[in-house]
Amino acid sequence: MSKRVILVWFRNDLRTHDNEVLHAAIDKADFVIPVYIFDPRYYQINKSGYANTGEIRSLYISNTVSSLKEKLQSLGGDLMTFEGLPEEIIPHLVQKYDVDEVYHHREVARTETSISEKVEEELWKIQRNLKHFIGHTLYHKEDLPFPIKDIPNSFNVFKKKIERESSVRSPLADIGSITIPPHLEKTELPRHEETVSYTYGEKAAIEQLNAIFSQPLVNEDLYIKLSPFLAIGSLSPVYTYHYISKQITPSNKKQVVKIIERLLWRDYYRFMLKKYPNKYFLSQSSLNPDAIKIEKWRTGNTEYPTINVYMQELNNTGIISYVQREILALFFTYEYQQPWLEGAAWFEEKLIDYAPATNYGFWAHIAGEGTSEKDNKSMKEWEKEKTSI
Repeated sequence: MSKRVILVWFRNDLRTHDNEVLHAAIDKADFVIPVYIFDPRYYQINKSGYANTGEIRSLYISNTVSSLKEKLQSLGGDLMTFEGLPEEIIPHLVQKYDVDEVYHHREVARTETSISEKVEEELWKIQRNLKHFIGHTLYHKEDLPFPIKDIPNSFNVFKKKIERESSVRSPLADIGSITIPPHLEKTELPRHEETVSYTYGEKAAIEQLNAIFSQPLVNEDLYIKLSPFLAIGSLSPVYTYHYISKQITPSNKKQVVKIIERLLWRDYYRFMLKKYPNKYFLSQSSLNPDAIKIEKWRTGNTEYPTINVYMQELNNTGIISYVQREILALFFTYEYQQPWLEGAAWFEEKLIDYAPATNYGFWAHIAGEGTSEKDNKSMKEWEKEKTSI
């Protein structure tokens, strides 16, 4: 009897804990082939003239992939890494190793889904299936109290209904071992500089989660300490939720609630892109971009010192609080009167916690074009902020 082989295509799920794809593959196959592909389309210059992935996030991704590779090797497996187009590389691997099926987590933004479709199309040509899993959100799609087409547009209604009528599944345990085919070829990661100013990978993600609650909490945006790990999937939102829910005390309840609310916003943005495909990447704005103003904003050379400090922090570190993001976005949209998609594209290049639905959903609401009407911003919000910066 031939051995069953499943290829696991990692994308933004770079972990072994609470990973349904990996669990299912290990459960159903004799051999598992974990694969990560550095797709050049994510490193190109976009129509705004910015890199789809800036240098800081590029290094963050590479180091996180390297961390996952080391973890899988410690469990008896490995992670094959390639540079190229998944729709070319995956079918080649399927034929080379006689793979029965390919597993991956489903994405929601158009670029990501179009790549999945290309892979699926090529696999069908060789009579192989691409199986989709849903594992990026806090609440599983199958557990929602409404079908996708009926999800409330109002975030507050969505939040109340989902918290009242649904529950967060228990996280899956970490895997104990993984079996790869014998004589699986060795692959090397792209070379990058080793010095980094941040932590990365699944082990660091869990350590960061522990560290947050090992000391008295201060009034800061704790979510951004976790958001880079969540965005790349080295930390599960489900695991995060259950962990922090057990840590609630009268003294830290406000901070914990804020983290959970950001996790819910993250879900909301993703589900809205399922309900209204590509919605957050379109704009009704008729404004023409002013290259001089945009350059001043993105380089931190505006007439507002606070704006400049925030932007320089973003450019230098790749991470800023949501309060800072909101002020920068309000300034760009209402003070400088620039098309918000241009600002969102700059955030896309710079943020290490960039995720398509979250970033563009956030900017759409800043610009008054978001799906949750009560949460849409306007000039009024900028006028309030303007007096305090």
